[in-house]
Amino acid sequence: MAPALTNGKICYIEIPALDIDRSAEFYRGVFGWKTRQRADGSTAFDDGVGQVSGTWVVGRSPAAAPGFMIYVMVDSVSATLDRVAARGGALVQAVGADAPLVTARFRDPAGNILGLYQQEG
Repeated sequence: MAPALTNGKICYIEIPALDIDRSAEFYRGVFGWKTRQRADGSTAFDDGVGQVSGTWVVGRSPAAAPGFMIYVMVDSVSATLDRVAARGGALVQAVGADAPLVTARFRDPAGNILGLYQQEG
């Protein structure tokens, strides 16, 4: 699906990383994000539905405390948390804290905190 290129759409994210290869592997393995090498040699990603792209950047502090939160939509929060743990991430907020919403928060290997969101129904 081609991205909808409309005014106001969130289109690009820069994620702090300690090791770009490790972060790329984590997000590929957890969410199935596609990665690619740009002409300048940097590693970029496209989310699982091809609507948001971005890159990992070194030299920036991780988003280590919930403030501006990014949530990734998943089919199963529980199954995704298993993949997070298996790839070096950690649970920060368990499922149920935002009930009735089905959410959780995790820390990636670089220390960034992100949320997971599961559509009800």
